[in-house]
Amino acid sequence: MTEEIPDSARKAFEAHEKIAATEEGYAIETTVFDGFVRASEGPDWKHTYTVTVFVPTLSAATAEAIGPAVEDGWRDTLERRLEDAPQSTRSNVDLHALDVEEVDDELQITFTFEWGDADRAADIAKTFVEYVEGTYVEGIVPGYEYESPVADLLSNASQGDDSSATRGGTPL
Repeated sequence: MTEEIPDSARKAFEAHEKIAATEEGYAIETTVFDGFVRASEGPDWKHTYTVTVFVPTLSAATAEAIGPAVEDGWRDTLERRLEDAPQSTRSNVDLHALDVEEVDDELQITFTFEWGDADRAADIAKTFVEYVEGTYVEGIVPGYEYESPVADLLSNASQGDDSSATRGGTPL
């Protein structure tokens, strides 16, 4: 897989402390969800980057059944929020594509963008994966019992780093 990636992108991914080479591509290692980045030759002096993140559907993350209206509304809201991912990068990133596809009990979220600086593109890819995780947690519907890894994310979010915090619940 790594042979197909342009040299500058491969070097940037391998030099990044939070990105590791795997058989599936380059894994972003900062979230509990599986996130990967790939690169290919792009137009002019840019490369095309594809960031893919796999998250459980809402019904796959809960211990009990979720109604179709709740599931559909949750997914619609998640997709709308994901459109804002480029704003989290502190760069002027234009998405060429944002695709959300349901595969079994997971959503496969794919961002595609072009960028000229491979080192900065690696950081942008990491930010996209982290944005997906944060947006996912923010969109959790209260009132359900969640299973791992979502339950762990919710627990960490409600605990925060401030041990003096007394408020529980979701981060919003």
